[in-house]
Amino acid sequence: MKLSIIALTAILGSASAFVGPNKLRTSPVVRMSETAEILDVADVAPVETVEVTPTLPEMSQSMPFMNRPSALTGALAGDVGFDPLGFPKTEADLMNYREAEVKHARLAMLAAAGWPISEVFDKKIASVFGMTPLLDANDRVPSVLNGGLGKVSPIYWVAIVGAAAAIDVFGTMKSKSNDNDYFPGNFGFDPLGVYPKEIEGQKRMQTAEIKNGRLAMIAVFGFAIQEFISKAGVVDETPFFFFPLMQTLKMYTNSGYIQ
Repeated sequence: MKLSIIALTAILGSASAFVGPNKLRTSPVVRMSETAEILDVADVAPVETVEVTPTLPEMSQSMPFMNRPSALTGALAGDVGFDPLGFPKTEADLMNYREAEVKHARLAMLAAAGWPISEVFDKKIASVFGMTPLLDANDRVPSVLNGGLGKVSPIYWVAIVGAAAAIDVFGTMKSKSNDNDYFPGNFGFDPLGVYPKEIEGQKRMQTAEIKNGRLAMIAVFGFAIQEFISKAGVVDETPFFFFPLMQTLKMYTNSGYIQ
């Protein structure tokens, strides 16, 4: 009997050597459930990126002693918060004013170049073609203040007004086309391909255009007032900008500036 008990105990002991502990059998199941819970949490609660909206300045950049006009947010090129009379009340008003400003700026840049050039070359070109010069006796161009607009051919006025009307209609159609890439003055006219491709370069060129246009509007206004008051052409008042140095010195000598 004792031998039977001893043999049975030996058999059970040797069999238990091939069976692992209970925690080894259950631990893989626990680890898999924990991994599943982690994956579920990642799926349910994704990480969201919060965009921070820049705060607009309270005071005007160009006039620090005045509040910034509400419609001028700095989004447009050349916008430095200058609107002391508060013309635009809404974004739509602002876009209309910018359309008008860009058109007048481009026209003024053409006029600021054409005005003195016409005073330099008008008589020479007229003599070559046997025509009557448009400049008056004091070398002033025809204008509202100077007079002489009646000497301009009606064909010229018809052509100019027709071209201006066509461009204006085209610009109005572009502005109402709901094109996402459109901004005031963007007619898509770039035959030389100088308009930059990157956003920073585009903003820089837009700013340069509007600044030069604003300066040109002031210059053309100054031309008209100066010629009306002085009764002399712009190129005669400031010849060193338009003629060679020796010719300028000769003009000053003959006029009595140089003794």
